[in-house]
Amino acid sequence: MKDTPPLYPPAPSGEPPPAPSRWTRFFQSEIPITVYAAIALTMVGLWIFQEFNPDVTLGMFTELAGAAFTLFIIDTLLVRSKAKRWKIVRVHVDYLIGRNINRLRDGLGSRVFGFQPKFEERLSEKAQHQAISGQRGAFFSELEALPLERLSRKLVDHTLFTEDSYAYFNEKADDLWEILNMKYSEYMEPELVSILMQLHTHVKNVCGHIRQYAKAERYPADARYYRRIGRMGATASFHKIVQLVNQLKQLGYSQAATLADTPE
Repeated sequence: MKDTPPLYPPAPSGEPPPAPSRWTRFFQSEIPITVYAAIALTMVGLWIFQEFNPDVTLGMFTELAGAAFTLFIIDTLLVRSKAKRWKIVRVHVDYLIGRNINRLRDGLGSRVFGFQPKFEERLSEKAQHQAISGQRGAFFSELEALPLERLSRKLVDHTLFTEDSYAYFNEKADDLWEILNMKYSEYMEPELVSILMQLHTHVKNVCGHIRQYAKAERYPADARYYRRIGRMGATASFHKIVQLVNQLKQLGYSQAATLADTPE
């Protein structure tokens, strides 16, 4: 998305985004900073007024110091435990996200915009695969730059507005929703979660636009109206979807399935 700053510096396609810095991990906390601030302010107040009742204030000061230390130790253990678990599964979660985004981009190119790559027989399977990926990347960059009116002309109605495409995009929306609701989604950066939520919403909206377009079959007298609003809605949704998948690809979240080594 043009108006949204990137989460990280762009990463090459297929590479996971960089991990948070050491200082970022150091200042992560499961306990709101206001709790520590309230304890600190109370301790300062007790220290200032200790001459009025030294025994009581000193006891409360000691109790608060002990509570703060206990909270800090528990918080540190929790953060380190979560960071350790996330370090183990992060590569797999990043691959899962990248694989789903790659499959979605592939479906968008073929089903929605009729993308047809150019094949060269002299290339090996892996080289051909990389060449097609580059062609598709350039194709999606061109789509993102198009205004809505020109993007609408790119839609391939006979492959998009079908029951098969409805089932496909409904499945892709469910795949995104499963990622957002998986056990480790709480470890992901909020900005990434926001992008995935937007993507899920717009992909789900596409299903609604396909259904709207299909009403033309049930109401022949108003067929032109239903087809027009179905295409308009689909165009607006795909405009946002293309922006979002391009942004995710720039962040490294678009990874094809691993190909087996083959002889040159």
